[in-house]
Amino acid sequence: MNILTASNLEKSYPLKDIFENVSFKIEKGDKVGLIGANGAGKSTLFNILTGNLKADRGEIYIANDIKLGYLKQILSLDRTMTVYEYVLEVFEDLLGLESDMRRLEKKMAEGLGEDDLNQVMDTYTKKLEEFTDKNGYAIKSEIEGTLKAMGFAKEEFDKNINELSGGQKARAELAHLLLEKPDLILLDEPTNHLDIGAIRFLENFVKNYGGSVIVISHDRYFLDNTVNKVFILDHGKLHTYKGNYTEVISQRKKDMEVRIHQYRSQQREIKRQEEIIDRLKNQGGSLRKRGIAQSRSRQKLLDKVERIDKPIDYKKSMNLKFRPRIQSGMDVLKVEGLEKSYGNDLIFKDISFNLYRSEKVAIIGENGVGKTSLFKIILGEENKSGGSIRLGQSVNVGYFDQEQESLDLNNTIFEEISKTYPLMTNQEIRSYLAKFLFYQDDVDRLIGELSGGERARISLLKLMISDANFILMDEPTNHLDIDSKEILEDAILDYEGSVLLISHDRYFLNKISQKILLMKEDGMDEYLGNYAYYEKKLKESLISDQKEDKPTKTELKKQRQKDKLKASELRRHKEKIRKIEKDLEDIEIKIKELTDLTLEEGFYKDQEKVGETFSKIKNLEKDKEELTSQWLDLSMEIE
Repeated sequence: MNILTASNLEKSYPLKDIFENVSFKIEKGDKVGLIGANGAGKSTLFNILTGNLKADRGEIYIANDIKLGYLKQILSLDRTMTVYEYVLEVFEDLLGLESDMRRLEKKMAEGLGEDDLNQVMDTYTKKLEEFTDKNGYAIKSEIEGTLKAMGFAKEEFDKNINELSGGQKARAELAHLLLEKPDLILLDEPTNHLDIGAIRFLENFVKNYGGSVIVISHDRYFLDNTVNKVFILDHGKLHTYKGNYTEVISQRKKDMEVRIHQYRSQQREIKRQEEIIDRLKNQGGSLRKRGIAQSRSRQKLLDKVERIDKPIDYKKSMNLKFRPRIQSGMDVLKVEGLEKSYGNDLIFKDISFNLYRSEKVAIIGENGVGKTSLFKIILGEENKSGGSIRLGQSVNVGYFDQEQESLDLNNTIFEEISKTYPLMTNQEIRSYLAKFLFYQDDVDRLIGELSGGERARISLLKLMISDANFILMDEPTNHLDIDSKEILEDAILDYEGSVLLISHDRYFLNKISQKILLMKEDGMDEYLGNYAYYEKKLKESLISDQKEDKPTKTELKKQRQKDKLKASELRRHKEKIRKIEKDLEDIEIKIKELTDLTLEEGFYKDQEKVGETFSKIKNLEKDKEELTSQWLDLSMEIE
């Protein structure tokens, strides 16, 4: 089923054309990855689809009754309300309806005249039918069930949104979306500020979601695990492919090779025809008139040829080379029993690890475990609470900050380099900037006007020309598009110094890291390999835990007794569930019977009967809500 069609969309600004002739279809169940360079217009396209921005040209068709849900970047959620209050917003219309019903109930109890009472009763009946049809009495149980499914414990329902981690905010927004029940969800960079556990949760959500999803993401691992179609927005054009990220990029490269071959073949033929036309024009003597006629005829044919646009070269063009001018000793960093607390709050303890020259080491772990605090201690920006930390001989530390806070937003690009390195000549500065794709007038642009990816490139350049031989990188890929990520990966692989990085980008970790450090509150686990090796060892560890030593006969006997008790408890739970389901069915029948009674002619003449009937309906709905909540709790216990 086709739920959304975009035809010939076009958008431009006074100084920049964003895209043109963008057309695509979204079918029910499609999981689409929208990728492209920073500034290509991906978020602009989302804003057009949601109606927040108007296209200059083109049309969007959305099928009837299709509801759109839009999850913006995770950290945009900033509310002074609880998790429960936030998701309760979804039912604003139903809550308003319930408030109207309570008001009408009070009116009915005031002893109105027959005509007024009939009018109020008629309005009340309609609102009650709408409230019941929309399952209004199950709001509480539906919210609780959804929040629990999103990983929130019941005691966390009253937690303030502002106190949540990035991953928890993502789950709260997803719960909000799920309760809205949209047919099409738009996700804009949802993994940027999530820890790996939260990203895995989001992957499962997208894969198992019954509706359609379009996701803007630079997380290649995430795209590989979730999408079945990829849209590439590039130089104003949209290209559609089937498959996940890796499959699409492989096909894209093949297509590019074909287009380059076709373009070059056509250019050779055009050049050959132009040479023939020139020769015919320049013929002398008796052949001149005939030659000119033939040249005009050939020129007309050549003009009619549909020219193939020159394919854009997708090869890496950002020439990054990290070459430390000073070589460090073999031992770069030694950390033993490191501990950090803020007041009485322990952040981490017993952190120990070593890092050696030329090693590329990644630190992973849940948000809030103290990874950035560890970096600040290494940099000398914060004091440790215990343990020791020692840098090796001739080690010069460089820091790549994900927020690029070291950049002066009021400087031009040229000034940012010249003020940091005043001894460099203008020619040297321009040469370095050209390697980072800043040419001619680009160098006069203000830092504050640059995109996140462009600022990242400037930060990397400053790092490259420093004396650093030990680089700390905190989420270096956060603001980079996919091409820039691949360039950065190659640069780090070519770097002869040492790298310690924090990242949640699993594709990046898999390509770069030679060693993974899993940071926990009470220690650091070391894995001597890349991210795939870490995941493999993690799975082996889980399997090993399940294959415990063979139990003794006494232990087996005790276990069988426990299993019998569990089986007995499970049977009781299932019996309770069946009873609740039967009671719910009976309540539904009674509510329908009483609701039908309110529609009978002459019903409203007997006020006592009216009050009694609606009181019964209200009590039955409350019973239904309570039983539904019990059913949900029991169902989750036996899962």
